Amino acid sequence: MAPAGLYGFFILAAFVAANIPWVSDRFLMVFKRDKNAWLRWLEWLAMYVLAGALSVALEYKLTGTRHAQGWEFYVATLCLFLVFALPGFIYHYDLKRLLSRKTPD
Repeated sequence: MAPAGLYGFFILAAFVAANIPWVSDRFLMVFKRDKNAWLRWLEWLAMYVLAGALSVALEYKLTGTRHAQGWEFYVATLCLFLVFALPGFIYHYDLKRLLSRKTPD
């Protein structure tokens, strides 16, 4: 696979991982349980770590080495992951209630 394809795959995987906590009612897509807001944020943070591990693996595959990053890099990627999660957050807290409400005929 060409490097451009891997970059696109990673962006798509990060976008999906950022939205999983709000779209799914299962914890880590495996355990069936009621999730409160804190558990959803904890799952979101776990997905951020998972996406970070995937990015390190892809960087090593493409370049053969891992470059050291400062704290600024991690803050920027955390904010980008937060922006990626916005559609799922809006769906869970606003759109789902609006869609489930019955409309008068």
